[in-house]
Amino acid sequence: MQTCLAISNASAGSSDERTIGQVLDALRETCDVTHVATRDPEHLAETLAAHPDVDLVVSMGGDGSLHAVVQALHDAGRLPDTPVGLVPLGTGNDFARTLELDEDPVAAARAMAAGRVRRIDVLLDGDGTVVVNAAHVGIGAEAAARAEPVKRFLGPLAYVVGAVSTLFTPAADVRVTIDGKRLEGRVAQVAVGNGRFVGGGGELLPRAIVDDGAMDVAVAFAATVRQRILYALHLRRGTHPDQDFVHYTRAATVEVTGEHTRCTTDGELSDPRAEHRWDVVPDGLAMRLPA
Repeated sequence: MQTCLAISNASAGSSDERTIGQVLDALRETCDVTHVATRDPEHLAETLAAHPDVDLVVSMGGDGSLHAVVQALHDAGRLPDTPVGLVPLGTGNDFARTLELDEDPVAAARAMAAGRVRRIDVLLDGDGTVVVNAAHVGIGAEAAARAEPVKRFLGPLAYVVGAVSTLFTPAADVRVTIDGKRLEGRVAQVAVGNGRFVGGGGELLPRAIVDDGAMDVAVAFAATVRQRILYALHLRRGTHPDQDFVHYTRAATVEVTGEHTRCTTDGELSDPRAEHRWDVVPDGLAMRLPA
């Protein structure tokens, strides 16, 4: 019987704990399972180090949880040798949506356990941070930053307030270099990734394929308020790649330099910086996926 290390978040609520128990029971039908609820990245790294020979590491959670597991395995030098499974238990589950996993966690666990290992691509940024799903600089990241101080009071509405406020903020003056080809101008957003969705289902990179050996890239030259409103509307429909102010392509390397901009990587927000870089790692992650 294969060995499986199942990772969950120690801060899960009582309803999540019940679901986690059901998922673990489903995994134990075919796997010898060890379950650890990790508290932070250090505890996660220690847990992985204590189980160096498991056949499968399963992330039970959302995009942030999957990112943390893959990052820890990368830092430990265990990619792509250690297969990773995903049981979607988060609120957004954007990468699970790209992978077309079952929305029911128990059904997803059974399908994953009975599935096969498939190599998919990942991205690495200039600091060695793994991008499993997507990263983006510009108005999306800025909206998240502006929402943070008022999330306590407004809840989900805070992001809407943050997004509206970015409509009237000047676009960043940056240079975007895609496989050596330079694009310049006032840029509202640069997005790169391997997954199609962000924000709980928005199709930021609607043509992304997880194993094509390239990252999808969208550069939105939406400098005016009108263009940003149009961009937002087309984002909701996934039709923005066809607009004349959006440059959409695939690439191996992307660099953004110029004005300081924030970045969101698999949902995690960074401080503003003058340079961002991403490189694709073809077949960089082995995932256990439904057959």
